[in-house]
Amino acid sequence: MSTNQIGLEKADMSAIIQKLNGLLSSYHIFYINVRGYHWNVKGEHFFSLHEKFEELYTDLQLQIDEIAERILTLGGTPLHAYSDFSQNASISEDKNVHDGKQCVEGVVSGLQSLIEEQRNVSAAADEADDQGTADLVDGYVQEQEKLIWMYNAFLG
Repeated sequence: MSTNQIGLEKADMSAIIQKLNGLLSSYHIFYINVRGYHWNVKGEHFFSLHEKFEELYTDLQLQIDEIAERILTLGGTPLHAYSDFSQNASISEDKNVHDGKQCVEGVVSGLQSLIEEQRNVSAAADEADDQGTADLVDGYVQEQEKLIWMYNAFLG
């Protein structure tokens, strides 16, 4: 069997690369949703939510880059067209949301979807002895679990 540049078996990595491309797609759709919340939120909590959404989409942008670079490290090609993202994402677009509470509910729902998808990626990576991918997404899960707690605290 042949191995990739980091010593993992290429055949085992194709499934991981496919899962990472799905995750990359979900991140892109969620990123766009959060940008929309940031731009369009209205109401009494505008200032605090506007700032929080900016923090979140800035973090998402970094994570998107890390996921794409992991795909490259494994010998794959990251998806890079919005048509591919919409076909492969586990998250749907959330359009025309203005109410602060609805925006936060969209954030919580998106984070929950990402966590579920990342747990699946992590389990597959563990089976393929791909510790790097498992560690990457497990770190995201830990951060996002805390964010869900914080956003739910806002919702009451």
